[in-house]
Amino acid sequence: MGPAKLSDLLSYLRALQGKGAQAPVSGDAQMGKELFSGKGGCSSCHMVNGSGGFLGPELSSYGGSHSAADIREAIVSPKERARGNAAAEVTTKDGKKYSGLVRNEDNFSLQLQSSDGAFHFFSKSDVAAVAYRKEPFMPTDYGTKLSPAELDALAAYLLQVARAKSKP
Repeated sequence: MGPAKLSDLLSYLRALQGKGAQAPVSGDAQMGKELFSGKGGCSSCHMVNGSGGFLGPELSSYGGSHSAADIREAIVSPKERARGNAAAEVTTKDGKKYSGLVRNEDNFSLQLQSSDGAFHFFSKSDVAAVAYRKEPFMPTDYGTKLSPAELDALAAYLLQVARAKSKP
């Protein structure tokens, strides 16, 4: 291939890994930090650098493997979660109902985390029904709740956090 083509290929592979030259970001990262904890309400579910909620994924490194466009898309159009981490309502055979995120499930048991952080452990033999939510647990109205500039700011914040985390 030759040294020039190998260098180009290596640069391309590093870019796919989120390494190498970083694309400029148009958003205001400080405003994004404020939105994350304020108007956006992201910190009620997501944690960054040890602060925030625990129901959603931890996002300190998220910007290290996602572009600003990917981050905006994830905020505006959240995908349905995999069944192993989906929102569900469990009804026990004695009629009690519990709702939250399924944290673990196998053939014999199910563990659910409710929004207050409590874990509920069920033996499948004690469960009458499990109703999984088809829609994502994350709110789907951020495209109308937040302006394009606010979405850019959130993306800039998550990119900045990840970049700071990856520095030695």
